[in-house]
Amino acid sequence: MIINSPDALEGIRQEALKALSVREDNYTGTPRLQILCCGGTGCKASESAKIVENFHASLQAHGIADKVDVIVPGCFGFCEKGPIVKIIPDNTFYTSVRPDDVEEIVTSHIIGGQKVERLLYQDPATGEHISDSKHMNFYRKQLRVALRNCGFINPEDIREYIARDGYKALAQSLQRDSLEVLADIKASGLRGRGGAGFPTGVKWEIARKFDAPDKYVVCNADEGDPGAFMDRSIMEGDPGSVIEAMMICGYCINAHHGLIYIRAEYPLAVHRLKVAIGQARELGLLGKNILGTGFDFDIEIRYGAGAFVCGEETALIHSMEGKRGEPTLKPPFPAEAGYFGNPTNVNNVETLANVPVILTKGPQWFASIGTEKSKGTKVFALAGKINNVGLIEVPMGTTLREIIYDIGGGVKGGKKFKAVQTGGPSGGCLTEKHLDIPIDYESLAAAGSMMGSGGMIVMDEDDCMVSVAKFFLEFTVDESCGKCTPCRIGNRRMLEILDKITQGRGTMEDIDTLENLAKVIKDTALCGLGQTSPNPVLSTLANFRDEYEEHVRDHVCRAHKCKALLTYSIDPDLCKGCSACARGCPAEAIAGEVRKPFVINPEKCIRCGMCLSRCKFGAIKVI
Repeated sequence: MIINSPDALEGIRQEALKALSVREDNYTGTPRLQILCCGGTGCKASESAKIVENFHASLQAHGIADKVDVIVPGCFGFCEKGPIVKIIPDNTFYTSVRPDDVEEIVTSHIIGGQKVERLLYQDPATGEHISDSKHMNFYRKQLRVALRNCGFINPEDIREYIARDGYKALAQSLQRDSLEVLADIKASGLRGRGGAGFPTGVKWEIARKFDAPDKYVVCNADEGDPGAFMDRSIMEGDPGSVIEAMMICGYCINAHHGLIYIRAEYPLAVHRLKVAIGQARELGLLGKNILGTGFDFDIEIRYGAGAFVCGEETALIHSMEGKRGEPTLKPPFPAEAGYFGNPTNVNNVETLANVPVILTKGPQWFASIGTEKSKGTKVFALAGKINNVGLIEVPMGTTLREIIYDIGGGVKGGKKFKAVQTGGPSGGCLTEKHLDIPIDYESLAAAGSMMGSGGMIVMDEDDCMVSVAKFFLEFTVDESCGKCTPCRIGNRRMLEILDKITQGRGTMEDIDTLENLAKVIKDTALCGLGQTSPNPVLSTLANFRDEYEEHVRDHVCRAHKCKALLTYSIDPDLCKGCSACARGCPAEAIAGEVRKPFVINPEKCIRCGMCLSRCKFGAIKVI
């Protein structure tokens, strides 16, 4: 079937909505049982595919397979508690489900109507079992706009996307003047979610000004920040929104070619994009004369090899052209001379995911969310020493405190919060004094960090901030393309100084040199990778300079992370002389007699911590 008009699209929507509406909160019809089993990469790694297989087998064995649907949506977001299974229409939210739990869910809940309480989420503060996700703190303060369909629709069924107003924004846009559509994107205040925060409508407007036989719309899906999985989850859970937004952008800037640049390490996202593109072509929603309007647009997928620098748009374009992924000096910007010299507009996945809903609900609706200069919501990958690891989406202006303590459930193990890294390796480490700042582009930049693409890593009292800066700089050094001297040489010099400090060989002059070098690199590097690479160093120096000085002056790492600065000893009053530590020491650095206190030879000790893990009496001391 070819959908050749907006009316035909609306007919498909109404038909598809009947099957999907049972998942809506306001559903009032005759319920049909549905089992939604998370199909995101994280849950798949924890055997969610086996869970789905077991549900099909169990339902078949009980003779009710024709009465219950098993759906595989994208990521629900609550990754800490995956795999997740949701029962519709009562919205029961089961967490940490294993394949062996399936039979009990089917017999007790699906057949018997009795919820399996042990699989329900248990509130850590009250101990109460909560069956509905709407009542969980993790979800209460979230507002899912870019993630509106993730965990809700089957991403491999285009009709479910259409039922959720999919391609409605496209149909409406193609009946309007493209300048009017572009004006709505500008009026919404949408800014790029890839890190820089450039106004999306302005970017489209610039690309529109340049005329050429071939113009391109590029989706930057090369997500490479450590701990980041925002774009991946959108592509896995709602690929249609990205495809539709690219088409709308093409209409606004007079382009007919779309390219999705995605790293090959995202096989599930690639698969679902291919399925969504193929289904859209089959229905006539991609290709020639879309919806009978005369507009032509098609999309191809291009693969990246996982280079972090290819998140920069000129490096990305060079990679797609078959060249080395290196940035070039701007201007000219890609809007004027991009893919093979043609005008090219580049937006990241999350930016595009916002476009269809802005146009269906109106730019004023979107602009009413967030702060004066940062409109809408932002998706974050919340990770690190946090109780509720997962994918979240909050209105701009939400504070770090709300995210870490209300949504994230606080720091793991009751440890003390120390810092949060926002913006990945390009961002900075913020401290307790920053917890009440609103999250928006300007506030984070003023605090010495940045929004970035949305990585957010929480650290506790056991983290060494010098080592943290070293970790992110190691990543940047490895990922540098090497084109410009400040990034290629300067970052390596900074890493050498950090390594020297963590080895206990640093001087006070090294700290000053590190700071000066970081500022020079920030001002002189060619692209965003080099210009932001000093941020972890500068922010940790600003907020944790005392730790740097302790490493240098006292040869002490208070977090006990820098092995070269640790000293292991045995408390003779606590040692029982069991010899477990000596028997497990790979360096033979521990000596003594059974039933008498043992002693560690500091010259032989390699600080591996094996003795600490073997001692049952707490006799091993580390300073």
